[in-house]
Order: sequence, then structure tokens, then C-alpha cells
Amino acid sequence: MTTQALKPAVFPFFDKDTATFSYVVKDPNSTACAVIDAVMDIDYPSGTVSSRGADKIIDFIKRNGLTVEWLIETHVHADHLSAAPYIQQQTGGKLAIGEQITVVQEVFGKVFNAGTEFKRDGSQFDHLFKDGEHYKVGTLEAQAIHTPGHTPACMTHVIGDAAFVGDTLFMPDQGTARADFPGGNARTLYHSIMQVLSLPDTTRLFMCHDYPDKREVEYETTVAAEKAGNIHVKTGISEDTFVTRRETRDATLAMPRLILPSLQVNMRAGRMPPADDNGMVYLKLPVNAFSQKAK
Repeated sequence: MTTQALKPAVFPFFDKDTATFSYVVKDPNSTACAVIDAVMDIDYPSGTVSSRGADKIIDFIKRNGLTVEWLIETHVHADHLSAAPYIQQQTGGKLAIGEQITVVQEVFGKVFNAGTEFKRDGSQFDHLFKDGEHYKVGTLEAQAIHTPGHTPACMTHVIGDAAFVGDTLFMPDQGTARADFPGGNARTLYHSIMQVLSLPDTTRLFMCHDYPDKREVEYETTVAAEKAGNIHVKTGISEDTFVTRRETRDATLAMPRLILPSLQVNMRAGRMPPADDNGMVYLKLPVNAFSQKAK
């Protein structure tokens, strides 16, 4: 894992509708930055897509004279549309995700009956991160760590002293990600979390979501705090106990509200499917696709 030397400046952007955090991560020694898990707004009932949240990120980047080197997706999100290609059009940078995107594309290419135009090789992205791959954001040392379990393509990105965990972990009082999506696995998730918790105790962890009931929304914790207090995986909870609790909990959960539009778009790197012969773009509603949860 990467040597943690520099402390990046991390700027959060919260999308209240999907409870999602996006981040601009800046190198302290230059104008270089990365954008992580950017959100495109959608009003599902009306089919209206807008860039309200993404425009705030773009405005921040331009006002501060930042140079976008990477637009990173921690995984193929099932609860919001990615704004990465929209931001890329205005700021540049490489759009990247973990190389196991091909597994997700194969599964959901079938679910949505995508035609031959939809390639299952990850070529919609500029770069596919390999497990353990080192890269840089300006002078910041960074590393991509494959942390599957929630989805096959999940990766944690360690940038300087900060780690962006996607949906693998939540704040200590919220626990961990669900593991019942196609390709998900509770036991695999446990081992991925152990990888994250093997980072130095002082490592800052940045969440992709927060769903509090009785406190303000939070986005940052530490490895030490997770080990001491995470309700699902704190020190002393065994692998078998975690798996049993996670699978029991997952059996009670409904599918995310935006899963069907999100997966269709995000498996295409945040781009819409091709327009029909009338010039209109359509998103499919596969009937009973998730009537029985795939393990």
C-alpha cells in the first residue's frame, strides 16, 4: 500500500437527494486535483436530468484555478447517475474506474439487453485501475486497492493520508455497505474492509454516503475510529458474525430508488444509451429484474 506522506486538501460536495458525497481532492503542492464520485441530478418521474450539483463542482474548480487530472468512480453506483463525463467535457482529466467494471458490464448488459453497441470491455473509460496500482495526483502519491463485496468493481483510493472508500464502509454508527447486489458477497466484503482497516490508524476515511437519523450529516472518520466503533466490523466482531448480520440485514432492504437508471448510465461511464431512431434517449425498465435478490 502507498506510503502516506502528504495531506491532500479535501473538499466535499453533498447531494441531499441521494445522500451522496462527491469530492475534489487537491495536491497541496500544485493546482492538480482529482474529482471522485461526482453526481448528476435526475428527477426520475419526469425523466429530467440536470447538472445542478456538477456545475457547483466545475465552478469550484475554475474559481480556484485547479487542474483536473483524474475523474474517479469508486464503483458502478446504483443510487445516482455519474456526472464524470459532463465535468470532463469542461475540465479535462482522465475518467477512471476499477478494471472489474467488465464484470459489472457483462451482468447488467444482459439485464438491460444492451445491443452490440454496448462494449463489455471497459473501453468507455479512459483508464482501468488494477489492484495495487500506484498513480499520482500532482505530487501526491496514490494507490488503487480492489475492495469488492458490495460490487465486484469496488476500489478504495488512498491518496496521501486520505482514503476514499466508496460504499465499502460508512460512518461508525452506520456500519457497512450492503452485499446483496449481483456479484456482491458479505464474506468478500469483510475481507475488503479488513484491507482498509489495515491502513495506519491515522488514515482519514472519506465516505460516499451518510444516512443519519439523529445527528448531522458527516463524511470523514479515521481507521482508528472505525476499528473502535463501527457497529458491523469493530475490533472483536468475527468474520462469521459479520456475515450473518450483514446477510440478515440485506434480506430486509429494498432496492435503491434510482438503481435502474443509474446502472444503465453508469455502466456506460456516465453516458446515456444511444438515441432511438426518433432522436429521443430512453432508459429501460426491466420488469421483475430484481424480484429475487442475486447473491
